[in-house]
Amino acid sequence: MYNYSSSRQLKHIGFTLAEVLITLAIIGIVAALTIPTLVANYQNKAWNTSAQVFERKLEEALKTMNTMQTIAGHRNTAAFVNELGKYFKINKICNNDELLTCFEDKVIWGSGDAEPTEIDMTNIKMASNFGQENWGTEIIGAQFANGTVGLIAYNPDCTGQPYSNQFDGSSCLAILYDTNGFKAPNTKDKDLRNNANVLKLGNVCAFEIGGACFGQPFDPVPISKEVCLEKQKELGISNCSSNSDYWAGAVLTCGGVQNMATENELKKIMDYIYPNGTYDPEIAASLGFNPSFVAANGQLFFRVWTDQESSGSLASIMDFDPTNNRSYLTYRDGNVAQALCVIR
Repeated sequence: MYNYSSSRQLKHIGFTLAEVLITLAIIGIVAALTIPTLVANYQNKAWNTSAQVFERKLEEALKTMNTMQTIAGHRNTAAFVNELGKYFKINKICNNDELLTCFEDKVIWGSGDAEPTEIDMTNIKMASNFGQENWGTEIIGAQFANGTVGLIAYNPDCTGQPYSNQFDGSSCLAILYDTNGFKAPNTKDKDLRNNANVLKLGNVCAFEIGGACFGQPFDPVPISKEVCLEKQKELGISNCSSNSDYWAGAVLTCGGVQNMATENELKKIMDYIYPNGTYDPEIAASLGFNPSFVAANGQLFFRVWTDQESSGSLASIMDFDPTNNRSYLTYRDGNVAQALCVIR
């Protein structure tokens, strides 16, 4: 028998067209808000992973060259890159007069307070454009087998220790590389990366804070007392006493004491990475600092050499510590701080 009441109930099961359209609209709005963030996070992760893989393979190649005693003694960058190709597959090497066949002609550079700036790469030719005023070598381009493209400058004074294999690649080469080749966005800290020695790109700051232009933070390579004495007058160093002088190594990289960051300049950076008085390690890392010391409250912090030295083998460093910010003198023969050059 037909049940009229049951038929009426069935007609009310389901959604109206208006309800379906409202639901779809909500889903669309949520998707529009979340999908770009998810895609951006995925892309950043992909860039970071590609950079880590490239840097690990490059480090392995350099260590092998160091062991084989083929990392030092090259007169120019071209000779070094040809040797590197034996340990890290390079599909194409571009001479100094044809760099843009291996690298994009424009990149976007800048971090911190500095506005992102488009850089014309046609003017980037020598190691001095990578902040290495004393190397005197040209830049050579390379297209690696994994799709990464790079510009490389070599230090002809590079030295290695093949028997202990204690080697710091930052003393031998400066490299700017793009993890996805010629594809966009060609932007610093995204697909575009550099090692610690690329302190400036042309006349462009790595970052700008408080009206001062700073190069990329780096881990100094120590120099001997003999080298310190040889360069003492040129660099403006007052005392040379250590056979493993990290502070003097930082001065050498910066091209003189006058180009080292002062305590007042570092305090401006401190204000930047302590918004509202609270230490922000993400801001510090975004500027290139490496928080690797542990504070009393368990947070990581970092230290930076200043331009001040004292009698004997002491120089000043500044702690960027979440609990106790201060500057003090310490021995220059310890690998205890990063360094920072000011582009004046």
